[in-house]
Amino acid sequence: MMVLDVLSSGPTGTAISQTVETIAEFLITANEVLVKKDSFKELAAYMERIKPILEELKKGKVSNYESFNQAIETMNKEIKDAKQLAQECSKKSKVYLLMNSRFIVKSLENHTEQLSRALGLLPLATTGLSSGILEEIEKLCDNMQSAGFKAALAEEEILEKIDSGIRENNVDRSYANNLLFLIAQAVGIRNDRSTIKMELEKFKSEIEDARLKKDLAEARQMDQIIALLERADAASSPRDKELKYFAKRQSLGSQILEPLQSFYCPITQDVMVDPVEISSGQTFERSAIEKWFAEGNNLCPMTLIPLDTSILRPNKKLKQSIHEWKDRNIMITIATLKEKIQSGSDEEVLHDLQTIQKLCEEKEQYREWVILENYIITLIQILSRHRDIRKHSLVILGMLAKDNEEAKERISTVDHAIELIVRSLGRRPEERKLAVALLLELSKYDLAREQIGKVQGCILLLVTMTSGDDNQAARDATELLENLSYSDQNVIQMAKANYFKHLLQRLFTGPDDVKMIMATSLAEMELADHNRESLFDGGVLVPLLHMFSENDLQVKTVAIKALRNLSSSKRNGQDMIRQGAARPLLQLLFNQNVQTASLWEDVAAIIMQLAASTISQDAQTPVLLLESDDDVFHLFNLVSFMKPVVQQNIIQTFYALCQTPSASYIRTKLKECSAVPKLVQLCENENLNLRASAVKLFSCVVESCDEAIVLENVDQKCISTLLRILKSSSDEEETLSAMGIICYLPEIDQITQRLLDAGALPIIKSYVQDGKDRDHLVENAIGALCRFTVPTNVEWQKSAAETGIITVLVQLLENGTTLTKQRVAQSLAQFSKSSIRLSRPIPKRKGLWCFSAPADVGCMVHGGICSVKSSFCLLEANAVGPLTRTLEDSDPGVCEASLDALLTLIEGERLQSGSKVLADANAIPLIIRYLGSPSPGLQEKSLHALERIFRLVEFKQTYGASAQMPLVDLTQRGNGSIRSLSARILAHLNVLHDQSSYF
Repeated sequence: MMVLDVLSSGPTGTAISQTVETIAEFLITANEVLVKKDSFKELAAYMERIKPILEELKKGKVSNYESFNQAIETMNKEIKDAKQLAQECSKKSKVYLLMNSRFIVKSLENHTEQLSRALGLLPLATTGLSSGILEEIEKLCDNMQSAGFKAALAEEEILEKIDSGIRENNVDRSYANNLLFLIAQAVGIRNDRSTIKMELEKFKSEIEDARLKKDLAEARQMDQIIALLERADAASSPRDKELKYFAKRQSLGSQILEPLQSFYCPITQDVMVDPVEISSGQTFERSAIEKWFAEGNNLCPMTLIPLDTSILRPNKKLKQSIHEWKDRNIMITIATLKEKIQSGSDEEVLHDLQTIQKLCEEKEQYREWVILENYIITLIQILSRHRDIRKHSLVILGMLAKDNEEAKERISTVDHAIELIVRSLGRRPEERKLAVALLLELSKYDLAREQIGKVQGCILLLVTMTSGDDNQAARDATELLENLSYSDQNVIQMAKANYFKHLLQRLFTGPDDVKMIMATSLAEMELADHNRESLFDGGVLVPLLHMFSENDLQVKTVAIKALRNLSSSKRNGQDMIRQGAARPLLQLLFNQNVQTASLWEDVAAIIMQLAASTISQDAQTPVLLLESDDDVFHLFNLVSFMKPVVQQNIIQTFYALCQTPSASYIRTKLKECSAVPKLVQLCENENLNLRASAVKLFSCVVESCDEAIVLENVDQKCISTLLRILKSSSDEEETLSAMGIICYLPEIDQITQRLLDAGALPIIKSYVQDGKDRDHLVENAIGALCRFTVPTNVEWQKSAAETGIITVLVQLLENGTTLTKQRVAQSLAQFSKSSIRLSRPIPKRKGLWCFSAPADVGCMVHGGICSVKSSFCLLEANAVGPLTRTLEDSDPGVCEASLDALLTLIEGERLQSGSKVLADANAIPLIIRYLGSPSPGLQEKSLHALERIFRLVEFKQTYGASAQMPLVDLTQRGNGSIRSLSARILAHLNVLHDQSSYF
């Protein structure tokens, strides 16, 4: 009969309690592990579930002491071992733990499995357990049996790389650097030299502990890992590396050693790279023996014994010996070539550089030796030599700096190194490409990056390269500028070189103080229009308007100054209006807040530039600066309250608007807000710039002004002011506008007399005569002159003629502009209308004719004695020829004015003589040609002229035939008066009878 004992007391109960306590201790320790936290957490969760099961066991009875004790002992042991593992994982070096991660995972897996088995024995060794507990035990055992503890993928990758590095004897620094970087990420430590070195020292200490504990296999394995990781930059200081390198180099001597005979491949007779041993025991270069076999040979090339061609064993010892021999010779070569490069000729230096470059390309370790031999200073120094030498030097420096902080530091600390490299950016494309690649690599090191941005002209050269033909060089330059953009000053330099990317980024997303710096730079920068437009394309308006809307006066001021600089571009100005920027600017002026008074000048200047941008705009999408009558009134009224510079900008705003499609509306509104009196007042201002602006705007308004307003405001003082401006101003636009005002003043007798009394005629004549290179000024001057040539006031005409102006006018018919010719012809026509009255009768001869002086010859047209100044005779002025030639001008207005002048010669009784003059000048054929003109005015004037001329038989006979067909055509397609007049001329020509229905 089986003995049953209760478990709540006695040794068995005590053992259960101890197991529960050990579990509690494990749970505390598991929370402190440095690695595999999830795995320890999973095991801890299983133990948490075991605790209540053990508590329930105390209520049962033992049915099999041996099995029960064995289960409890196993559980105690596994939990204690798991606790010990957790303690080690919370104290040892993180690197050591990572190297042992596979062992840790395996241990956790084993502990879980053993606990599951022990737990599964308990129901068999006890009785009285509830069905719930039995079910929980079964379920927990299943869970623990299926638990899978695995090393993380990152950890497995690191361990695989370590195994591979040790197996292949990889001594590359970059390989070790990458490994350390992955290790730092995996164990959660900072990737800097001090932290990593401290962790490696802990790792070494734990290796020594393993050695002391006689765990030699682990110590050997860890030594190999340390040897691999110590290749990394962070593992040892530059000084440690130098000491280690020079100790080795000095132990080698200075003589190059010839290869041993065993290093040669018996087939190729070259030193082997990958020696392999075949089944005969002989060693060959792998590629050579593989070729031997591929050609069908199955005998040993040396012993001629049959071979198993599938056997190729790497000869690792020989390969290692060859590597050591080669490395020894290369170390000596690198050490000896440096002095030759420093002192050799260009040809020798170039050859030695090619050797060093080839070695650097071959192996990273050789690059490290070049660095340790302090080649960097030498390579920098020769950057001032021949082009080919510079290129090789840049290539080598680029390879040394690649992923090597120490090399970057060494380059950066050589005097003028960065300046010499930057200098190559301005040379030929190939050298430029090498230089920018090197600078890009150096820019990853803080000190070098700081120096690069400070070299004069560097950023400008880089910006130029970003749009170059070489895509790789352009990408490198762009990336380098990105690296340099850490500095606000560099960003400003980029912007000054028309590279705005980083400035815009800072304006959009930078802190407030940086935004201020960038906006200030924009305000002060000299920009071409295409650069201003490029900034707008980049969205600069949005952050600037946001800054403008701030309450901070300093921020608002900087934004406005930047907008002033950018708005001078026509396209930008229109964009600002479209995007609603004009309204807050106008509102700032309209409010006249004293707190913003310091901004008025810049705001008024911006508004003026916005107005200027609306001149010559796209008719399909026009923009309007002033949207209402109130805007016009409020803005112009500010002229009365603002200081001169603001007044000037406001007036210039309206001057610009008077040249836009809305000019008529603006002029009308200006008259409504009594602009003329204010402008007349400002024309007398002592501030020359303000005066000039007022004169220009007045010239735009005066043409459409009511006569009463002009008569009231343009008094003798105003006229004297305008003439004084014409005599003394050096501003060409001001003089043009002043003459324009006089030109467009209403032809009121009082105004003309005021001008005459003020001495306007000599001044006008001087501008007509001396303004050869200022066409618009001459046009305005002749327009101003016209008022003095009206036939209704002969005295004014005489005053004008006395200045000698008629001769000057005739000359302008040959070389003036279209408008000049038209106005000249109009003036000559008006002069000519008075000639018949002013032609002096020829005095009758008295006494005996044979003793009297010869009689004066009378004018062919006017019959009396004529002169240019006294009777304004066109014949005396030799004006008929030039007027006839202008009949062939392409402009109808010129032709019509010239025809009017010529037709004054056939008025009234002068038909016969005048027609003769026109015929002699070949003017009549040209008049006939006007019958087919598309200009109704020319058609009608030519018909009236021909109707009179063809009353004379001789001219009818000479020119009638050529006029007949055009006249017939007009009778068929002309309007009523044209048809009637054409028919009348045809009657003169006897083509139609006088009673024709055409009349």
